[in-house]
Amino acid sequence: MKTFLPVALLLAALPALAQDLAALTADTKKTVLPVVPKVVAAMQEAVAEKGVAGAIPVCKETAPQLIKAKRAETGWDIRRVSLKTRNAERATPDLWEARQLADFNIRAANGEKPETLEKSEIVQIGGKPVLRYMKALPVADVCLKCHGPVDGMEAGLSAKLAESYPHDQATGYVKGQIRGALTVKRPL
Repeated sequence: MKTFLPVALLLAALPALAQDLAALTADTKKTVLPVVPKVVAAMQEAVAEKGVAGAIPVCKETAPQLIKAKRAETGWDIRRVSLKTRNAERATPDLWEARQLADFNIRAANGEKPETLEKSEIVQIGGKPVLRYMKALPVADVCLKCHGPVDGMEAGLSAKLAESYPHDQATGYVKGQIRGALTVKRPL
């Protein structure tokens, strides 16, 4: 009977854990996801005002500043990651993130809408519970100018990208593909 007691307690706690996960996920999304349209709007505005090459600093500097401000506000670890990085120092996924990105790609290939793909779970990091949340960032029209096929880029843009990102791997995308994800580690 002793063997079954811990299992029974765990099974009894599952509905509460699921409810907590749903509430934590909803709160995390409400807090963090408003950053995404701000980044997209900043990119669209910069492209309209300065052209595609002139908009590179928005992705390189403004987007990380918006995310950094949200990190400072919440105390959570928030980043953008990708399997094909443009800035490897900032955007290289950890193992959990790489698995989720690979899963997002499989799910999208099987017909799920990329803009709906997300994952959340409570994990242990350093012996403490942490909510991991990840939201796919699909390639939009504004993204294609710098992340689309290299042979379709404006003259001089490839050189400007190489100057800003010497180890760039983030080209060759088509609209709707998963460019990367916004990822959150929220201590509980």
